[in-house]
Amino acid sequence: MMYSGIFDTHAHYDDECFDEDRFELLDEMLASGVSGIINCGCTVKSSETSIAFAEKYSQMYAAVGIHPQNATEESADALQKIEELARHEKVVAIGEIGLDYHYDYTPKDMQTQYFEKQILLAKRLDLPVIVHDREAHQDCVEMLLKHKPRGVMHCFSGSVETAKQLTDIGFYIGLGGSVTFKNAKKPAEVAASIDLDRLLLETDCPYMTPVPFRGRRNNSALIIHTAEKIAELRGITAQEVIDVARGNAKKLFNIK
Repeated sequence: MMYSGIFDTHAHYDDECFDEDRFELLDEMLASGVSGIINCGCTVKSSETSIAFAEKYSQMYAAVGIHPQNATEESADALQKIEELARHEKVVAIGEIGLDYHYDYTPKDMQTQYFEKQILLAKRLDLPVIVHDREAHQDCVEMLLKHKPRGVMHCFSGSVETAKQLTDIGFYIGLGGSVTFKNAKKPAEVAASIDLDRLLLETDCPYMTPVPFRGRRNNSALIIHTAEKIAELRGITAQEVIDVARGNAKKLFNIK
């Protein structure tokens, strides 16, 4: 079935796995069904690239930020550079920022410092945040409850209770391919229960490819499989899910 108005709130088209056909793929998707994409920065360089994509395509937007596991690679003036980039007219968020305790590439205290400083930057510039949380639910939520920024918890993997803590402070919940995975019970439970006005759709492409294409490279057009699963869980149509999520994205990221 064909769907329209797909808005992917979290993509990484700067990833090297798109090097051979990046713009052909984007041309095709943006001409048929995908109405918006936010490409998220993880470093100063990828943030600059995200802006370049947004300048090339009217339907693309950029988020700029330092990912928790990239902080040790950045220069001392990285956050100053992110602030400068964030003032670009097509930058709609500070992200991807947050905490990641799965790997030990970056010390926890350094992650916390970068996370908090970028939240405060977002509040100063009146931008939402796009938050990465991997095996750091408690610390991540505590930081968000402390500062109460606008934003989205990307690729949400927490419980229904944690989702409610976040939506109670006005946060959005980003759901992607994991909703379709058989062993991912929590995302499905959250997808079935959160208020629809708090839902965003995303891919995290090239990662988190939904069933039935799991194991292959992900792209924004495949978001339909996530939408279909959420629709099944909620007893509505996939187009309704897509439409509501697009409206939410435009509201959060102030896109006309």
